Amino acid sequence: MRKEPFVVGSYVHVLNRGAKKMPITRSARDQWRFLKILCHLNDSFISEHWEDELDKNVELGASLFDRPPEWREKEPLVAILAYTLMPNHFHLVLKEIKEGGVSRFMQKLGNSMTGHFNLKYKESGGLFQGSYKAKCIGEDNYFRYLAMYVMVKNVFELYPGGLERAAREFDRAYVWASEYRFSSFADYASAQVKPAQKILEKDLLGEMFSTPAEFKSFVREFMIGRKFEDPAVLALSLESE
Repeated sequence: MRKEPFVVGSYVHVLNRGAKKMPITRSARDQWRFLKILCHLNDSFISEHWEDELDKNVELGASLFDRPPEWREKEPLVAILAYTLMPNHFHLVLKEIKEGGVSRFMQKLGNSMTGHFNLKYKESGGLFQGSYKAKCIGEDNYFRYLAMYVMVKNVFELYPGGLERAAREFDRAYVWASEYRFSSFADYASAQVKPAQKILEKDLLGEMFSTPAEFKSFVREFMIGRKFEDPAVLALSLESE
């Protein structure tokens, strides 16, 4: 995978990994902060004191994903179609909706995560192994497999016993994955509106998986059929190394 110029309307798979494959989050609060970044830093404007202002909003009864009333109307840089946070890396599926939006958003995300991590844990230097990797997605079939790779293969790897056990215990693993809060898996698996859905703009993936039942059917086919061993999925795995 490599960075390349994107035009408005491009769909992009983005990945970044911790330096020396070390963890990029160390606590649940760090994981929730990643979601806050996806929600609130995807904006042409952001207050310098955005976290303090969010905290005050939460104290007044709002959720982490509610926009403080004093902020001006949101102007997203990208559409976030899917995401998964893993212990030492993350995956995003983005759509460029403003010229340079992917680059600007990823700069905000990387700088915010690194600065917070170093301040909180008294570290120094880069949190990530380098600049993010990104690849434009051109074909619908590849796009569908990419969604499975980002939201299913990665999340089910965290299931106790890993992918193989998740395939054998599909229904149980599916419920478990639906409760993993740091992936968009749950947003496609359920019709129930969740606060974190303010992060997503499902766009083309919403057309491909228009109902939770359709999503589950494809996930079942992917897992039971060992589609994570498919050459297209293996290629994604190799690209993310």
